[in-house]
Amino acid sequence: METTIYDHKTPVSFSTYLAIGSFIIGTILFILHQIFPNEDYIFIIGFFYVLFAILLNSLVLLNLLYQFIINEAERETIAIRMLILLANIPITLLYFFIVIKI
Repeated sequence: METTIYDHKTPVSFSTYLAIGSFIIGTILFILHQIFPNEDYIFIIGFFYVLFAILLNSLVLLNLLYQFIINEAERETIAIRMLILLANIPITLLYFFIVIKI
């Protein structure tokens, strides 16, 4: 007799990878700006990175909202993914206010 063990693990989605990647890249740029505060190219790269990250994260968030509306069975998982994606907003604002004060 063969026993099948089903281990229900939710795979890590693109939105989670995007949130983690955005956090890591933003933190690296922030640290570089703190180490080299007079280098304007780091500020310019960071500015354009933030614009690109806002655009990409917004598109992914809209997709998650759409999936949340149409997919009733996975709403809890999708809500957690949206919260993970939205967690970058306060971190980005903190970095922004620190950079502006300098």
